[in-house]
Amino acid sequence: MKPTPDQLKAAQDTVIPDLLPAPGAPLLVLFCGINPGLYSGATGHHFARPGNRFWPALELSGFTERRLDPSEQGLLPSYGLGITNLAARTTAKADELTPEELAEGGRRLVALVEEYRPRWLAVAGVTAYRTAFGRRKAAIGPQDDTIGTTLVWVLPNPSGLNAGWNLERIAAEFARLRASSLDDQLSGQ
Repeated sequence: MKPTPDQLKAAQDTVIPDLLPAPGAPLLVLFCGINPGLYSGATGHHFARPGNRFWPALELSGFTERRLDPSEQGLLPSYGLGITNLAARTTAKADELTPEELAEGGRRLVALVEEYRPRWLAVAGVTAYRTAFGRRKAAIGPQDDTIGTTLVWVLPNPSGLNAGWNLERIAAEFARLRASSLDDQLSGQ
């Protein structure tokens, strides 16, 4: 059900919990958004705004066999996937976040990755990644950095506001990550 304007307004600065597997369950890829939007805050689901391309990209890249609705986010751990955000609070736009919030989010993310030890951390948003981790020259794709044994991949931001990347290009980058993660599984890493 589509949130009302009042529900969207009330969602400002709310927090959506991370979506993680049970302790000890495998976590192949931990997707990390910049922060939840108001639509997500109102619904309680990650990447929930209808124009967001996260869920379609998951399907088109082969991470899931069908397009999941944001309300089905609870199925992701069964695929070895999880979701978190650099900044937990909801905003109308990501540019409402301060560089300090993103840097603090980077530190929190490191602790989360050290606890859950996913094979890959996939940060959706290159500018936010640069700010959170002090990597001014980072580009889309696999990074040289690791967090412990976790490899890092920067994905394009799937928000509908990111006009520089269409769904096909976003899905292709998700597919590159998926192929790398499957190669890792097959090689026993």
